[in-house]
Amino acid sequence: MLVIAGALGGAAWGAWLAKKRGGLKKDIAQYAFAFAIMWSVIGLIATIVIERMSAGG
Repeated sequence: MLVIAGALGGAAWGAWLAKKRGGLKKDIAQYAFAFAIMWSVIGLIATIVIERMSAGG
């Protein structure tokens, strides 16, 4: 769940940031893709940590 949320939120944030900086469509797509990957990985790590902690050892 966190991975999907990270991907969607990251893509939206990246696209917004590129548009704010005056990027072209390709720039916006690249930022959206890169931020989606970055936040998906962060979400994956968070999911693994939460799962390990809740397993009880």
